[in-house]
Amino acid sequence: KEKPDVVVVQGDTVSVVAGALAANKLGIPVAHHEAGLRSHDITMLEEVNRTLADHVSTFLFAPTQTAVTNLVAEGFNKKKIFLTGNTIVDVVKKHRERIKNNSKILKRLNLAPKKYFLITAHRAENVDRPERLKNIFEGLALLKEYFKEYDIVYPMHPRTKKKSEEFGLKLAKGIKILSPVGYFDMLSLQKGARLVITDSGGVQEEACILRVPTLTIRDNTERPETVKLGFNALIPGVEPVKILTAAKNMLEKKHNWQNPFGDGRTGPRIVDLLTKLV
Repeated sequence: KEKPDVVVVQGDTVSVVAGALAANKLGIPVAHHEAGLRSHDITMLEEVNRTLADHVSTFLFAPTQTAVTNLVAEGFNKKKIFLTGNTIVDVVKKHRERIKNNSKILKRLNLAPKKYFLITAHRAENVDRPERLKNIFEGLALLKEYFKEYDIVYPMHPRTKKKSEEFGLKLAKGIKILSPVGYFDMLSLQKGARLVITDSGGVQEEACILRVPTLTIRDNTERPETVKLGFNALIPGVEPVKILTAAKNMLEKKHNWQNPFGDGRTGPRIVDLLTKLV
């Protein structure tokens, strides 16, 4: 009905594949932002989604040099690939100062900056498998016992809440369980945290931009730059003792921070490219 000149899809959700395939069938050029991200784990739903979207796209906007390298290695036409950075940097930079005025969540929860750990977990490979979810909960219990001077804050995804109840799993006493929070509050919680523990790709990026050390409770990540640069660490198998050990190591490290996701002008860069290309 609208007959757009191009359809832009971002990320690796089912809606990205739906949008890309619909446009492709209608003969409309597709531009995929976050093209080339790879965990190299085809059992991940998101890996399938992002790979399919890349293959039906006319323009591939890669957020990092690693993503460009992945696309070239898979045989994509280099003329279709553009290194743009990631719009998440644009968003975080735009709202970084605004959260001081728009979010009161730290005050509401009586949290002191850099005196708490922030937890998120929602991915199917973690929360749909009883043993992995149990490991995560036990790992958090070890953190609570060892790091007595830190609060542990956990905005719990509805999927995680449902599965924990189904499996009969409970978090250790003293962990602050929250309902899901809005974006300003989430950025505020990330910015104020001493350590972020997550299985989210976006949170890995946001924590990096906000200069907060991170542990990723996954076997792999499509953001390998964060691990290579040392301010993110993977926890394969999400074993409880490994979570505690990784937290100790991460808090002891001195970090030489470099943001690999761009300069905060990715949005305008993509618009300029599309204006010339379409």
